[in-house]
Amino acid sequence: MKNVKEIELTIEGEEWSKAIDKAFNNKKKDIKVDGFRKGSCPKDIYIKKFGIETLFMDAVDLVINDAYHKVLDDNKLTPVCEPKVDISHICENDVTFKFTVVEHPEVKLGKYQGLGIKKDEVTVTDEEIEHEIGHLRERFADVVETTDGKLEMGDTAVINFEGFVDDKALEGGKGENYPLEIGSNTFIPGFEDGLVGMSIGEEKTLNLKFPENYVEDLKNKDVKFNVKLISIKKRILPELNEDFYKDLGYEDVKTEEEFRKEVSEHLKSHKEADAENKYVDELIKKASENLEVEINQEIIDAEVERLLNQYRQELQMQGLTLEQYLEFTKSNMESMKKMMEPECISRIKGRYLLEAVADKEKIEVTDEEVNEEITKMTEMYQMSKEELLEAIGGEDAIKYDVKMRKAIDVLKK
Repeated sequence: MKNVKEIELTIEGEEWSKAIDKAFNNKKKDIKVDGFRKGSCPKDIYIKKFGIETLFMDAVDLVINDAYHKVLDDNKLTPVCEPKVDISHICENDVTFKFTVVEHPEVKLGKYQGLGIKKDEVTVTDEEIEHEIGHLRERFADVVETTDGKLEMGDTAVINFEGFVDDKALEGGKGENYPLEIGSNTFIPGFEDGLVGMSIGEEKTLNLKFPENYVEDLKNKDVKFNVKLISIKKRILPELNEDFYKDLGYEDVKTEEEFRKEVSEHLKSHKEADAENKYVDELIKKASENLEVEINQEIIDAEVERLLNQYRQELQMQGLTLEQYLEFTKSNMESMKKMMEPECISRIKGRYLLEAVADKEKIEVTDEEVNEEITKMTEMYQMSKEELLEAIGGEDAIKYDVKMRKAIDVLKK
């Protein structure tokens, strides 16, 4: 590929000799040779005993970074991913590196305006408003214990239970004062339905069967549960009144009509944001299909690693490691990377598209626009400017983001 450059660079003479000396001085601190105190072995004795070759790779580590930057500077290269490095030759006099550097591939824009894609119109129905109000009331519901009545769907039953399979107590199948929300499908099918209608203090035997997709030694087996209902907790939904509206942050809302209007506007705002995101995604996808670009596997691999790290962080927020996730899903790292490739290629094409549009349209971002964006983001995230720039990668990252948004605006025309 035209964007792949293979360049050799030799480090020799005093520079390589100093690197070997430094490698020896670093290593000798941990070396014990008969007749010398630990760390005091002379270099010629060390070489005679262990060979000068044992210092080469440590010396390589000391010079390779400067060598790479010299290759980039001398050849005016801008890499888009980590280089491949081979050692063509190495001895006590010199070392020759071969750097394989991947630059930005050539991108040819196709049609990127007038793509015939329209943004979805947004409406909010009465049913959606009712559903959202119901959801809000559920969130702020009070759970109160009742002393009479019968257990209903949606109640929380506090139960004692014990399971038996083949007339033997089921391991892990016993609990006391266990709170179970009826309808949560926490237990096997039939268990929660079988409790509906029970009264406090009532005892009942449930004859059930473990499902087909249960653990191997129990699936499809008959099981008997002895259950006693200790207490019932019911969810009391809040009334639609000023106190409830204030709990939701609507300080100025007084009537149910005003509340419904606020809920409607909230839903509309979210749906409009979703419609805008979908519209932009479809524009970028369509324009990317008209793009001519050959993407190196190295670039794809680097994007896969970025996506993998992002996914790793998301799992950590849920208390999982990537390794645990792979174990749970009976997958492996290679298959997961392969599965991520199509999305990564789509991301890369979208990025190249917007960069090419920005270049063709000669889009510029002023310092004033960058400062406005910084101000907006510090207010949104409640961070200082310094904290924000450290977290996001500096002003250049913000400038790039603003430029890409301007390129998206060009696609919309």
